[in-house]
Amino acid sequence: MHFAVLGSGGVGGYFGAKLAAAGYPVSFMARGAHLRAIQERGLLVWSPLGDLAIHADAHDDPAAIGHVDVVLVAVKTYHNAEALPALRSLVGESTIVLTLQNGVDSADEVAAVVGAPAVLGGAAYVATSIRLPGLIEQTGTHRRIVFGEVFSPSARLSDRVRRLSEAFESADIQPEPHADAGGPLWEKFIYLAPFAGLSGATRRTAGPIWREPELRQRFLTAVAEVEAVAAGQNIPLADGHRDRLVAYMDTLPADMRASLLIDLAGGRPIEVEALQGSVVRRGEAAGVATPVMREIYETLRPFSHGGGQRR
Repeated sequence: MHFAVLGSGGVGGYFGAKLAAAGYPVSFMARGAHLRAIQERGLLVWSPLGDLAIHADAHDDPAAIGHVDVVLVAVKTYHNAEALPALRSLVGESTIVLTLQNGVDSADEVAAVVGAPAVLGGAAYVATSIRLPGLIEQTGTHRRIVFGEVFSPSARLSDRVRRLSEAFESADIQPEPHADAGGPLWEKFIYLAPFAGLSGATRRTAGPIWREPELRQRFLTAVAEVEAVAAGQNIPLADGHRDRLVAYMDTLPADMRASLLIDLAGGRPIEVEALQGSVVRRGEAAGVATPVMREIYETLRPFSHGGGQRR
């Protein structure tokens, strides 16, 4: 099973490195200093689970890779317009395209490029970032991918979801396969849009957000708003999803920063439109009020283009 990683940053680079270390052929799409470092020195991962160092096949031209069996889409959502056309060179008749982007819009955006039959929807639960070009650092031990069919769900796992799950498990990635990934993708959205937004708006890490009473209550109020948006759009959520969210927050390292905060602090663009903006727009469409999420969105939106400058 030949993998290609479109967007070899903290998420894509980490999971691609895990697959390569397990013996799968993996081709990485990257650019700039990160690409040059991978080509010259390989890809290094620092992790509490054990460090990895792999020699990587890395390119900035998808035509140099050609058709593969699986593409992991892990570019930041604000790069979609320029990055997703590369999929046309990577996707053949039987290629699986698994989205690992934040938010709940990317499956539709990817399907608009390669067609819905190729696409699986996924969500990554992992705390990673690019420490230096060619070096990815993981904090914590979560390495879970929740995924499944989104355009043709059924009562049973599809063969391709099952095969991909087996590949992930063999690479020490924690798979959570679903016959219908719609609800599970929204479960992450319900957690991430409030957490990343509040982290960015307050410049605080996971510890203060979860342990300081005022911030914790604000976070949970924002979570309830996104849950209401899901209900307004008839998104089915599994029983106990709030308990799972609380349990997940309990396990986060106190110093963990959402990727949005990392990008904001670095003066880079942020995924405010795919996360907080999407909540607000979907709430408006469903007639659901989202005052806390709207306040967070309005706080962050001026920095959407990066550079630390209001736009």
